Amino acid sequence: MLTTLLIVLVTACMVASQLLLKRAVGDLGVPSTMSQLGRFFFDALLTPWMLLAIVLQVTSFGLWLIVIAREKLGVAVAVSGSAFYVLTALLAWALYEEQLTVWQGLGMGFICIGIVMMLASAS
Repeated sequence: MLTTLLIVLVTACMVASQLLLKRAVGDLGVPSTMSQLGRFFFDALLTPWMLLAIVLQVTSFGLWLIVIAREKLGVAVAVSGSAFYVLTALLAWALYEEQLTVWQGLGMGFICIGIVMMLASAS
């Protein structure tokens, strides 16, 4: 039970960090030339969204170490990674109005079926 909770926390931290990164760079706009990249990265690093995303990344890394010490690596990566992709796509759609196609929706459905199969075979 603890391992499952840790996998959920790792996945939640990773998804939240990606959404925060998107917010951070969305506020800055896209650099139009290579010479603007340094300033873009510097400005991005100073946003509160970026700083919070980094904290979440570090937190998820620490939790992940505990997860892989307790669970088979293949199971942990499959469950966390799959949930990461599905949740990120759905939340980006909900929060940032990113479009999802029918094929992407079907793909996410198959991923969810795979997660259930991985969890069933792991127990």
